[in-house]
Amino acid sequence: MQKRDHLFKLCSLLCILSLFACKAGTVNLFKAASPHEAYQRKLISAGLDKTAMGSAWIQSAEIGLQKPVSITIPFKETGYFAAEKVPVATYRFNAVKGQKINISLSQKPSKGTMVYVDFWLLANTNTPKLLASRDTLGNNIQFDIDESGDYLVRLQPELLQSVEYTLEITTGPSLAFPTSSKSSSSIKSYWGDGRDDNARKHEGVDIFGRFRSLVLAIAEGTVTRVNENNLGGKVVWLRPKGKNYTLYYAHLDEQIAIEGQEVKIGDTLGLMGNTGNAKTTPTHLHFGIYEFSGAVNPLPFINPVSKTPAAISASLTNLNKTLRTVSVVKLYANASAQANVISSLPTGTIVNINAASSNFYKSELPDGRVGFIKNADLSQTTKPLKQLKIKANQTTLYNRPDSLAPKKLNLREGETVSVLGTFGNYQLINNENMEIGWITK
Repeated sequence: MQKRDHLFKLCSLLCILSLFACKAGTVNLFKAASPHEAYQRKLISAGLDKTAMGSAWIQSAEIGLQKPVSITIPFKETGYFAAEKVPVATYRFNAVKGQKINISLSQKPSKGTMVYVDFWLLANTNTPKLLASRDTLGNNIQFDIDESGDYLVRLQPELLQSVEYTLEITTGPSLAFPTSSKSSSSIKSYWGDGRDDNARKHEGVDIFGRFRSLVLAIAEGTVTRVNENNLGGKVVWLRPKGKNYTLYYAHLDEQIAIEGQEVKIGDTLGLMGNTGNAKTTPTHLHFGIYEFSGAVNPLPFINPVSKTPAAISASLTNLNKTLRTVSVVKLYANASAQANVISSLPTGTIVNINAASSNFYKSELPDGRVGFIKNADLSQTTKPLKQLKIKANQTTLYNRPDSLAPKKLNLREGETVSVLGTFGNYQLINNENMEIGWITK
């Protein structure tokens, strides 16, 4: 009876959602919002924030920003959002000024439901600042990193939708490569290298190539200056459109661009040489980037080397399933055996599988903690650990391992049950009617 009532409530809520999703109304009076914000406003406008599930969806969005899982990019994960839950997945990672972040999400089903993807900067105040969102057409997010630091990506599906998703986060350069070689192997000297017997530091990168080979514009913008100086010799300065920095090309054998010229990516600015203080060195381009506050490391802006995330080898058939540890295993902070260890889990510990990444499962413990476990360290719960006769103090079956949790039913003293796994002072069991729940040890 309780199950039928729950299904009725879910169906009723789904009907309400389908009705308000197509309506206009008061939401149009608000300022422009992200797709996630617009959906939340619709929930509130329809009064669904007063329901248990609607309220949980709004709260989950906020909690997700406060409790992200740490990852290292590039990163790839396939996960599952179950309709009967109110799931959210948030990831925290570090990015460097000059990189371009690429966030892609594919989902099954591909139509009929929406997974909201939001990209945030985690500022020094630990108050996230929304930077970009996946649009309602499902286009990927691409964003130039203007500030080195920690960033968040949050995924949250609409209510009452089951979705399998694959998230991929990668990085690349935000600018093109400044020479025709387009190869990182041509970079031979880097930011911070010593100069003049370490009296000063290198404020750029040196890119070597053939004498009088092409030096290129790597962004659409304006040539602001063409001149000569003692260090750089013949130089060209380029201001990219919409950016707060200027590109510096030095040691040119010939300057082709002229001041005030509007250029596009790939236009020729000059020819590579060794003028200035590079007269005794092989032909190369000194490339730098300058902001109002001074020089910044240009390598992340142009580095053509891009890493791809590891292929997912953990079986996707275990998504949204309950598994248990096969021995004493480690719960890692991210999908790497070199990551920090959150906890050591005893044999038989119950976990729920939220997602798969490389050879790890993103696993959720019954107390809500989330971390990564090697797929080889987990097994199915289909075969019981043991059979157990219920004692007088074990007759209450809880829906989670907590004495304050709702009671599912009362077991009979002396009846035999199957122990599927454990967590803390509780055991997950099923009885002869295949009713599953938690009892005390």
